[in-house]
Amino acid sequence: MSFSSEFKAFAMRGNVVDLAVGVVIGAAFGKIVSSFVADIVMPPLGLAIGGIDFSKLAVILQDNADPTKVVALRYGAFLQTVFDFMIIALAIFIVVKLINSMRAKEAEVPAAPPAPTTQEKLLEEIRDLLATRR
Repeated sequence: MSFSSEFKAFAMRGNVVDLAVGVVIGAAFGKIVSSFVADIVMPPLGLAIGGIDFSKLAVILQDNADPTKVVALRYGAFLQTVFDFMIIALAIFIVVKLINSMRAKEAEVPAAPPAPTTQEKLLEEIRDLLATRR
């Protein structure tokens, strides 16, 4: 088997295609969550704690007249990324929990009623014989 045919067989397996779709959707979802955190969650939170813009929070280690050469620890951006992660983790947890609950409902097959006992079978035969005599 040639290298190209092996690669084609590998790339066209369902798992690889599913993974690729998951990565693309995950990237798009990450952008949505980042926007949600930066544009919806953080402004009211910053306002509630005194008008602080989290993305601008930083500790300047070395100041410079040239803003591109300032050395700073931008912990505000880090906090925003942590909030992004927490919201993404929560959303994925909820989705996985819903999928697991749907799978559990599908797996719940009602148990078959127990087979009738010998006594019940005999009583059914007697009932049927009495019904035919009338």
